[in-house]
Amino acid sequence: MPTLDWLDREAAFRTAQQVPTRVLRPHTAGHTFGDGRDNLLVQGDNLQALKALLPFYRGRVKCIFIDPPYNTKSAFEHYDDNLEHSQWLSMMLPRLQLLREFLREDGSIWVTIDDNEGHYLKVLMDEVFGRGNFVANAVWRSSDNSNNDAKTFSTDHNQLLVYAKAPGWLPNKLESVDEKRSHFKNPDNDPRGPWFDGNPLNSPKPRKNLQYLLEAPNGNKIPHPKNGWRWEPETMAEKIASGEIRFNASMTGIRRRTYLLEMKGLPPSTLWTDLDATGHNRQAKAEQRPFAAPGVEAFSTPKPEKLLKQVIAVATNLGDLILDSFLGSGTTASVAHKMGRRWIGIEAGEHAVTHCLPRLQKVIASEQGGISTAVNWQGGGGFRFVQLGAPLFDEHGDMHPEVRFADLAAFLWLRETGTAFEHQATGTPLLGVFEGRAVYLLYNGILGDRRPEAGNVLTSAVLAAMRAGFWHDGPKVVYGEACLLGDARLASAGISFRQLPHAVPR
Repeated sequence: MPTLDWLDREAAFRTAQQVPTRVLRPHTAGHTFGDGRDNLLVQGDNLQALKALLPFYRGRVKCIFIDPPYNTKSAFEHYDDNLEHSQWLSMMLPRLQLLREFLREDGSIWVTIDDNEGHYLKVLMDEVFGRGNFVANAVWRSSDNSNNDAKTFSTDHNQLLVYAKAPGWLPNKLESVDEKRSHFKNPDNDPRGPWFDGNPLNSPKPRKNLQYLLEAPNGNKIPHPKNGWRWEPETMAEKIASGEIRFNASMTGIRRRTYLLEMKGLPPSTLWTDLDATGHNRQAKAEQRPFAAPGVEAFSTPKPEKLLKQVIAVATNLGDLILDSFLGSGTTASVAHKMGRRWIGIEAGEHAVTHCLPRLQKVIASEQGGISTAVNWQGGGGFRFVQLGAPLFDEHGDMHPEVRFADLAAFLWLRETGTAFEHQATGTPLLGVFEGRAVYLLYNGILGDRRPEAGNVLTSAVLAAMRAGFWHDGPKVVYGEACLLGDARLASAGISFRQLPHAVPR
């Protein structure tokens, strides 16, 4: 498969692995808003934030939507969007690599972009997600009015590159759009509602049992289509009796009546040009006004809530988890919240506090802008606001004093199992059992205490406590600061001991 080559490409492929894993801590601007459940707003560099979140959310996200810098050679207040081309690619690659790890097997990622980097991004995403997992390049009409001062073309669209985590991904159908159902009428006041005649009545393949003459009420013999009718005589008679199949006025042919109420939703199109359905940039800027704090400038490149509504409707269901690591003004989180989805939003700059936080506070307080009326939003829910803390390991390779049991437990569980840590702290060192193997962590939060009775060292007393309260009969991995048991005793207990912090790669 063709790949892109650029300056520092090889280094870019190692970046995600080399980013240190940091802890997440309550934000100084406040931690819990509303009921505080399910949803998470993170302030911090998104590469570091993704690495910090991975132990908790790997393989759990149904939909990722990101609106990264477009590298348009323009200076925006909140983003440096003037990266040299190779820098932009090196910025995007490790983030895409980490984002892929968050997706469920039935998940998808949606990336908005324009023509400055869109074609390069397509090739880059082919490499990260697999060319076979490319789903679509949807074109979104982003402007409601062409630029009459454009020197060449007025650029009035953005693109949405859509990739699946794995083959076989299917979108949700969209609700029927009135103009696409305008041919349904009810001139005879049919009690089943609007209908139209015209669906095919012929068999797709030649079949002898479907090749028969159909007799009309006046005795006319109606010949079958070339391949035969669509149904056998008994089924055809039932459909005629129910009114689904009707004879024309001259009794020389039949029609099939299809009712609007029977129609399922429509598959999404790759042309998103209906401004009423997916909004536009000017609308997106107007949607920010109710959230703007005095003296704070509106975010310069937001996306409209209607656009996110369509993405979320196609890609997710109620309760699914959505991730946006370029949260901007908070649109993705706001729309996901109103549509009954769980969300994670990451923003690096101060506008995580000045833009996202007040917007999301007003959402849980039932603000009525954007899509609120369309989805009957009445408020509720909540979120937690966190920021990046210290790395797990300091510059000497030792455990950082800020690291707590839950931080280290999630990191080690991901390392051992490759899955997200969904267990709650139980007061025991048993983190869980995965594929028949138990994982234990002996750690009290600060490894500076080296006394055996402190609980960080595997001793006879600790082993006895494990047997008494949280024993697993199969193989066991035990992480701890030190081990005072001999190899024979470890083997008889089925324990593989791994010393902290030396047994953990940085």
